[in-house]
Amino acid sequence: QVQLVESGGGLVQVGGSLRLSCVLSGSRSSLYVMGWYRQAPGKQRELVAAVRPGGVTQYVDSVMGRFTISRDNARNTVYLQMSSLNVEDTAVYYCNANSLIASSIDYWGQGTQVTVSS
Repeated sequence: QVQLVESGGGLVQVGGSLRLSCVLSGSRSSLYVMGWYRQAPGKQRELVAAVRPGGVTQYVDSVMGRFTISRDNARNTVYLQMSSLNVEDTAVYYCNANSLIASSIDYWGQGTQVTVSS
């Protein structure tokens, strides 16, 4: 069974940085598009960034130039390096694995809280 486990969330001040990690087990991450989503209180979950096995990335406009997604297929791990954080980045961040074989197959992590304080 595929499982995703996130780590690296926490409390940081405006302008600070955090790095999130997500480890996939039960399969090979090279079979998935790996992504990070976030959900703030009262808002819908949104895609923050995604990376394909070959390294092609996409970002939501609000994090362009501040966040960097990367992956290590050998370690079955995806990272989200977040810099210049602002209070609007406060949310629960979820790791996602979307199957390249069947796009309807999604796996989710349990979420990790990121809080940016002013």
